[in-house]
Amino acid sequence: MAKHILINVVPWEARVALLEDTTLVELHIERGRQRGIAGNVYKGKVVRVLPGMQAAFVDIGLEKAAFLHVSDMPGEEELPATLTQEGDVEAADVAPVVARDARPIEERLQKGQEVLVQVAKEPMGTKGARVTSHVSLPGRYLVCMPGTRHIGISRRIEDATERDRLRGIVEAEGTPDAGFIVRTACEGVTKREIHDDVRFLTRLWARVEKTAAAATAPALIHQDLDLVLRVVRDLFTSDVERLSVDAPEDYERVLEFVKGLMPRLASRVHLYEGVTPLFEQHGVETKIARALERRVWLKSGGYLIFDQTESLTTVDVNSGRYVGKKSQEETILRVNLEAAKQVVQQLRLRNIGGIIVIDFIDMEKAANRKKVSDALQEALRKDKARSNVLRISELGLVQMTRKRTRESLEQLLTSPCAHCGGTGRVRSVETIAYDALRRAFRESAAHANSARIALRVHPDVAVFLTERERQSLEALERQSGRTVAVEPVPELGRDEVDVRVGS
Repeated sequence: MAKHILINVVPWEARVALLEDTTLVELHIERGRQRGIAGNVYKGKVVRVLPGMQAAFVDIGLEKAAFLHVSDMPGEEELPATLTQEGDVEAADVAPVVARDARPIEERLQKGQEVLVQVAKEPMGTKGARVTSHVSLPGRYLVCMPGTRHIGISRRIEDATERDRLRGIVEAEGTPDAGFIVRTACEGVTKREIHDDVRFLTRLWARVEKTAAAATAPALIHQDLDLVLRVVRDLFTSDVERLSVDAPEDYERVLEFVKGLMPRLASRVHLYEGVTPLFEQHGVETKIARALERRVWLKSGGYLIFDQTESLTTVDVNSGRYVGKKSQEETILRVNLEAAKQVVQQLRLRNIGGIIVIDFIDMEKAANRKKVSDALQEALRKDKARSNVLRISELGLVQMTRKRTRESLEQLLTSPCAHCGGTGRVRSVETIAYDALRRAFRESAAHANSARIALRVHPDVAVFLTERERQSLEALERQSGRTVAVEPVPELGRDEVDVRVGS
């Protein structure tokens, strides 16, 4: 499978697309005035402690205070966390240690206390950022975890001999006051390269400590790389055949970064100078538009329906046009297997996190349900975001969670509909028309001396009233004893009704 990274940079935003063959599997966007803060380290000040929630609000200098839960604070006695996914995730996505027998938060934090925290989740909607006291700093091959001694290896490095080799090198290179997670990109690299990464990360942590000691809260202590360099650090691995950048300045910046961190891959970095825009050249613009659609077609003729709410995302699997060639059970199994792979691909592309419920088509055989469940788990192995999947139910429902650190593609690129208020539905023409008639009747009763009623409505509503509800208008005139005139007003919204009563 050929992998290709496309980096499109213009003055107002940077966009990065990851292609597997011709399929768009990941899209990252960072706008100039909305640079992400996930991974940033701040010196904050506690503004409120909530014993009932075992959490605290911390002022880190943003519009809204950040949320710190007791589980995101070091405990008196700590154990290495289980790495359910590989270590090469965003800095704040690594949970290096978990507290055991931790004291209540009110015994550990007081109002006005200064604390060093790292952003684990961006502010979303009405919620402020979520932060953690477990600071972790990602390098090219390792993630440094100050304050621990844990050594973890990415589960995607499966060869036992290689895992032992890497563990031995890191343990020999490691420092007594920091642990490390070995990232997938570390597989096969030399001892010297690992040594350089350890030195880089330990020096970086020393600078963070020095800056924090001199700063007054709230203050930004360490800012993670911008999108372009962050993606190069995290996604540009040996299995990526080509990295194309369409802006000369950013091409030079990327090339310098790659030569310093991964010189073996420098020859794969290219400046795109084609006449056709980079994303259009690879059909990415069309793929982005499709990623915002509610319906996703499967090759078999089936389709998925994605619905996002504040609390969860639902994915409904439908057989659609596919009728199969054998039994109904075989037909359903094929659609579900294809859907399992496509659902995960869409979760990655749309950057959907939180609680997700997948409604597969009902299957009678337990063995087939297991096949679908296994296919879903296999597809999730390619996803860097941590996930937790429950067993598929007899009704074909799968409940899962997926780690969310930034806004979804839908939240980033769309806004609630001004007409429907974000519900996805609007009142029908009939409903609006009948509401207009009721309002006209009320107004006529309130103005006994008037002789005329003007119903000013959107043209669509006016056509419905005058052509399909002429009898209702005549009945209104009889009941009110007044002339009723319908006036189409294009400037009015479809839902707006303006009733005017006069002589």
